[in-house]
Amino acid sequence: MPAPVSVVIPTLDAEPALKEMLPGVFDGVAAGLVREVIVTDGGSTDDTEALAEAVGARFIPGPAGRGGQLRRGCAAARGAWLLILHADTHLPPGWVENVRAAMASPDLAHAFRLSFRASGAAPRIVAGWANLRSRLFRLPYGDQGLLLTRGRYEAAGGFPEIPLMEDVALARALGRGIRLMPANVSTSAARYEAEGWLRRGSRNLSNLVRYRCGAPPEQLARRYASEDESASLN
Repeated sequence: MPAPVSVVIPTLDAEPALKEMLPGVFDGVAAGLVREVIVTDGGSTDDTEALAEAVGARFIPGPAGRGGQLRRGCAAARGAWLLILHADTHLPPGWVENVRAAMASPDLAHAFRLSFRASGAAPRIVAGWANLRSRLFRLPYGDQGLLLTRGRYEAAGGFPEIPLMEDVALARALGRGIRLMPANVSTSAARYEAEGWLRRGSRNLSNLVRYRCGAPPEQLARRYASEDESASLN
C-alpha cells in the first residue's frame, strides 16, 4: 500500500528556506508516511527547481500567488492525505507520530501549534496569540501547517485562487472541524524582526479583520506588498 501523505509546499525564490526544512519532511518519507513531496512554484529565479529535482520532489511551475499555487499542488497530489507546509516552516522531532495519531480522526483537519525561531518575550506572545486564535476560533494560519484528507479538502472547495488569505478562506470553509496537534512547528521570525513584532502583528491582525469585513484579497495583497516594500526601505 502506498504511503498515505502528500506534502505540498508553495515556493517563490525559496531555495535557502527549502534546503533547511526538507530534511524534516523527509523523515516522513523514511518512516513510510510520506508518499511524495510536491513543490508548487510561482516563478522562482533561484535554484528552487534544481533543489526540488535533486531530492526527488515533484516540481510544479505556474503563476505566482499562493492560493493558486496551493490549488495546483493539491490537485496534482496522489496521497489520500494532504500536509500543506510553508517553505520556512520546520517540522519538530517526532512529528511523524503526531501526524499518525491525528490521522485516526479523518473527519477533522489538523494543524500544529506555532512557535518562532527567535528568543524573547515578543515571539512567545505572538505565538501564544496565534495558538489561542487557533483553539478558540479554529483559525490556524498557513505557517502552522495543515493536515487533512483529500475528501475533506475537496468538500471544503480547496484553496481559492486568491493572492492573500487563502489559508483563512480554507479554514473558514472547514468550519469548526479543525484541531491542534500537541506539537509545535517553528517558523522564521525574519519579517517580524525586520519590521518590529508589534507593528507586524498589528498589520496581520488588521488584514484579517479587513478580510473578514469583506475587503477583496487583491486589495489586501497590494497593501501588504506596499507595506513590505516600505518596511524594507526603513
